[in-house]
Amino acid sequence: MHIVIMGCGRVGSTLAHILEDKGHTVAIIDQSPEAFRRLRGGFKGRRITGFGFDRDVLVEAGIEQASAFVAVSSGDNSNIISARVARETFGVENVVARIYDPRRAEVYQRLGIPTVATVRWTADQMVRRLLPEGVSSLWRDPTGEVVLAEVQSDPKWIGTKVAALEEAAKTRVAFLSRMGEALVPTGDTVIQDGDVIHVMAASSDIERINDAVSQRPEQRVE
Repeated sequence: MHIVIMGCGRVGSTLAHILEDKGHTVAIIDQSPEAFRRLRGGFKGRRITGFGFDRDVLVEAGIEQASAFVAVSSGDNSNIISARVARETFGVENVVARIYDPRRAEVYQRLGIPTVATVRWTADQMVRRLLPEGVSSLWRDPTGEVVLAEVQSDPKWIGTKVAALEEAAKTRVAFLSRMGEALVPTGDTVIQDGDVIHVMAASSDIERINDAVSQRPEQRVE
């Protein structure tokens, strides 16, 4: 499919290379011609100099045939305006905008424009490495209400069925990390030594879940 990217910075240029390697056609827009130097020599996509919210520039980039539009410039306002033009004027359904301000990201998410709030994500990743114990947030939606969290469970849960942990914590286990590989468990899956448990839950429930998995399980596998 054809994808239009606004912003040829480090993220935009990397994304353009990844998409092209996957067999998609790409057009990348940037107001500075110098930015295109970040593209590799063999890049086959279109390079358009201009503003991503300019309709003529978008048409030149092939927005009318595009299946997706990505706004990853350095400006929140430019990204969201461009995303709205792509969706509302040209009818592109698959639109994503990078937003640095997490408060703005929440607003635009509610308007139906998917956003990637890089500041919040980066902060979460830093906290995971600074404070590795307890519950670590791996992903958080722009509103901050839903998180994918890594739970450091008590060794007492080894040998216990996942269903028992889910019942005790009143949550669902999204997946287990086992020996470096991800495993989607069933209720009968038994927790093994070294398993890292990941849950998807409301952020307000995370501390309660952490407390629950820190207690001795009531049911063990026979």
